[in-house]
Amino acid sequence: MSQSEPYLKIGNLTKRFGDFTALSDVTLAVFEGEFVCFLGPSGCGKTTLLRAIAGLDIQTYGTVDQAGRDVSSLPPAERDFGIVFQSYALFPNLTIEKNIAYGLENLKQPASKIRDRVAELLQLVGMPEQGKKYPAQLSGGQQQRVALARAIAISPGLLLLDEPLSALDAKVRVKLRHEIKELQRKLGITTIMVTHDQEEALTMADRIVVINNGLIEQVGTPEQIYREPATRFVADFIGSMNFLPATKVSKNKVRIGQLEFSCSDAAGSAEITPDQPVHAAIRPEDILVGDASSNYIDATVDSIEFLGSFVRADLSSPQLDGLILLADFSANRVRSENLSAGSHIRISLPAESLLIYAE
Repeated sequence: MSQSEPYLKIGNLTKRFGDFTALSDVTLAVFEGEFVCFLGPSGCGKTTLLRAIAGLDIQTYGTVDQAGRDVSSLPPAERDFGIVFQSYALFPNLTIEKNIAYGLENLKQPASKIRDRVAELLQLVGMPEQGKKYPAQLSGGQQQRVALARAIAISPGLLLLDEPLSALDAKVRVKLRHEIKELQRKLGITTIMVTHDQEEALTMADRIVVINNGLIEQVGTPEQIYREPATRFVADFIGSMNFLPATKVSKNKVRIGQLEFSCSDAAGSAEITPDQPVHAAIRPEDILVGDASSNYIDATVDSIEFLGSFVRADLSSPQLDGLILLADFSANRVRSENLSAGSHIRISLPAESLLIYAE
């Protein structure tokens, strides 16, 4: 397999459960050493796709190729992967050492080699002194580290993570996601993680696959997914977004309320015809305070919500015919502008941040 060839190729994969289509004609390429996140709401098909890759739920039709080998119809035992589940799935009656050694013992490896490998993995996940304990004696975060060590013990070509952090509390989750990413980089193992947590996907993934209703909405880097959402669903699902009813005027012009604004031609807006009803979209943090040569509005601050490092304001303007804009300003900016409920300010909507989606 050449360096330019994908390590994992999914071709036209469809999965049906009776009359319900969980995945519809999914095609995707994952390259060696990548960390890819399947992101989407509950029931969108992301876990079904992971299970099809693992052979735990064979697809209705379509193909799965791994490292140049067609594994589409192979059972899990004949595929080259390690998997970590949300529930840890450790053997409660076995010590941590025995849990990690389980796959190695099944491969009939020599006892001395198993012992060395287990010690190496315990060191790798930061638990060198915990080997003699049982799962019930460990915290949730520690148990998930053990599950990760067990999954990579046999040096699989592919690591599958099925919402591995969702059962943990917020602080442990943040710490462990950093550790998992560092471990993945160190090992260079091709990794696919299922999550419904946007922050997890944005901070951990090399590329994100956004899935909705069994279809791939967009594949891209975290920055591409956030800054250049290809569909209205992606724009709405990732982060906060203002959606404003509008009318397309020309290629780079849109009318919102009584005003015309310059807009981006990204997200397929160039294909939208003039006079077509659309939604103009802009993220709250992209709204700027102060004079601008274009795209400015004279607005009133209706309310302000303090959110720690930033402040979220509800803005209105007669020029917008009753529409409300959410805007995020730094706490320092709010202080320097002396903003409060009832303040009158001039804001601008940068053209490059104003995206257009068909209604």
